[in-house]
Amino acid sequence: MADYDALKAKIPGEDTGIEVKHTICAICSPAPHCGLTCLVKDSKVIKVEGWKEHPDSNGALCTKGLSNKEFLYREDRILYPMRRVGERGEGKFERISWEEAYAEIAQKLNGIKAQYGADKVAFYSGYNKWYRSMLARFAHSFGSQSYGTEHSSCFASGLMAWQCATGMEMGMNLMAKLFIGWAANGYYSMYKLPMGIEKLKKLTGMKYIVVDPRITPAARRFADLHLRPRLGTDGALALTMANQLIQNGWIDKEYIDKHVHGFEQYAESVKEYTLEKGEELTGVPAADIWKAVEMIRDAQTMSISESSAPLAHHHNGMQNYRCIMSLLAITGNIGTPGGQNPSEGSFSERTTGYETHEREFMFETYPENVDKAVGADVHPLWYELRKDMQANDLAQNILNQDEKSIRALYAHGMNYRMFAEDGKVLEAFKKLDFFVDVDLFMTDSAKWADIVLPCCTSMERSEFKGYPGAHIMYTKPVVEPLGESKRDVDIITELANVMKLDDPLLCSGYENCVRHILRDLPVDLDMVMASDDVVKVEGVSVKDGKWYMENGWRTPTGKIELYSEVIGAHPEWGLNPLPSYTPPINPDPEKWPFMLCSGARLPNVLHSRLHGSPWQRSLLPDPTVEMHPADCEKLGIEMGDDVEIITSIGSLKFKANPTHTVKEGQLFVYHGYPERDINSIIPYREICDPYSGYPAYRSVYCTVRRAD
Repeated sequence: MADYDALKAKIPGEDTGIEVKHTICAICSPAPHCGLTCLVKDSKVIKVEGWKEHPDSNGALCTKGLSNKEFLYREDRILYPMRRVGERGEGKFERISWEEAYAEIAQKLNGIKAQYGADKVAFYSGYNKWYRSMLARFAHSFGSQSYGTEHSSCFASGLMAWQCATGMEMGMNLMAKLFIGWAANGYYSMYKLPMGIEKLKKLTGMKYIVVDPRITPAARRFADLHLRPRLGTDGALALTMANQLIQNGWIDKEYIDKHVHGFEQYAESVKEYTLEKGEELTGVPAADIWKAVEMIRDAQTMSISESSAPLAHHHNGMQNYRCIMSLLAITGNIGTPGGQNPSEGSFSERTTGYETHEREFMFETYPENVDKAVGADVHPLWYELRKDMQANDLAQNILNQDEKSIRALYAHGMNYRMFAEDGKVLEAFKKLDFFVDVDLFMTDSAKWADIVLPCCTSMERSEFKGYPGAHIMYTKPVVEPLGESKRDVDIITELANVMKLDDPLLCSGYENCVRHILRDLPVDLDMVMASDDVVKVEGVSVKDGKWYMENGWRTPTGKIELYSEVIGAHPEWGLNPLPSYTPPINPDPEKWPFMLCSGARLPNVLHSRLHGSPWQRSLLPDPTVEMHPADCEKLGIEMGDDVEIITSIGSLKFKANPTHTVKEGQLFVYHGYPERDINSIIPYREICDPYSGYPAYRSVYCTVRRAD
């Protein structure tokens, strides 16, 4: 009989009946997917902790990862396929079988394809991301280009900037002598980054510059210099720094002459950005900008972490990235030792150290002679570089109710609250002929679907996963799927068979598709699937910076392009081929004296995914806005008061949190609270980024007052 204390302490062993099983955390996506050690008793997870032997996470877990047990057993888990019986949005459903669900979905989608065309069905992926190559191929094999993801607001804007410059993605390098964390608050969103920086500062003396409007834990802990630009002015700061480097000759002219295209035009365009102009535009003291320039001069090697959201969520978001990246180009820090190096997503958007055929798998059935993906006409650069639907344009497309309008939506993890001005999305849902949503939980989006299908968590499924250092693994379920929930990939392939898609590979199942994607790797996938451990793939490599320096980058000129020939070839787009700065849009400064940043990160949640978990929610139960104490004093606001934030399209109330970590005139709202949906009052079309189509979540002009 097991000792009571051993059971209480959750000690694994035959006497307690507690088993140790391993899998990965998938609350964040696609990275880092840290290793999980799950303690299982009576076929139920009773505790989650870090997997010490995992080569990427090494036993570490963040607060979000530690909530996996509660995430798995949330009361609002969807356990069975369901069909809507009430009005859309009412949340009334009846349980049906998988066979009934598949038959109805096939009949509806194939019917719309026959009547209106396959391009009138859109396919969408929110969180999680692990199945996306399968869903993209599913959409393309069905005959629609309108496959989109949450990348319509995250990550892809920075990738597009790198595509314009080099034709590929760039990975940061912590071995540089100077590291700039540009809007990177790793303690809240990427815990391995500050761990690495702290270690290297001690070992190598690496200098660290933080660029962030707020005083963050990273800035307080080990920044050698903290620059605090006004929201949305990062591009102006970068161009000011670039001008000082050029005017003082602190650039790598030999590198530029050999490897950089468009330098002369670029150098001429940045001349107006004097130190005085930079201070005027950004609010950063000229002396601090100069100090940063001197640190770049002295470092010689430099790497920059550009965050995928804070820099992109502005009217000038993609250009922010291009301006920042230009600092690397003119100092010879792209593709060189110690600088920013090329990287490629090998599998599920993760850089691993080996090449695969994933993108080929996704696009080899891409339909050409159909309507272009939603948003292609509004945001042509997005379509040119991504070939996906710009999902921020989906609602308006549906509401237009014309011959180009989408008639049906098939989604995995749809979250309408992620879109700016999201009330339009609900109006669009009402206009759809048919809507399917696959999810873990009965979300506010799922309530609007005609058919809801249950998927399972990473603890209930097996999947292929790659990690840096050429490590791979094939996870195993630690518990059986709850209810009748299934892997997303099985739902996709089973539905493809019922719909009789002409795609034998997709219809053959996930494992065969993985084999196809990995076919050139020297690895026995059956051996990996049989192993309980992470396996290292030997004898593989990818093209490094030296290779591209010698053989040319993936751009029209073969060089690193400060002047983008892709953009320059299309003057009708009205976009600047050079990195440039335009200020955030404020139609009436007297009426809208404050700037709102919606999307400030918390360490315990990821967007809205964990606000429904009681333990996570308890850490900050009330929707909150951070304000500078001087602003609070002027408005008669004290800690915990209800305050009303008003934009051009609406208003919402939040609890006030006066703090000196933010600048005067700026409001930082923690998002993800469904009862205070900040995105519902964020305008879209008027202030979105014309390059990427991203909403300006983090530079919306507004006003605020005490709510009496």
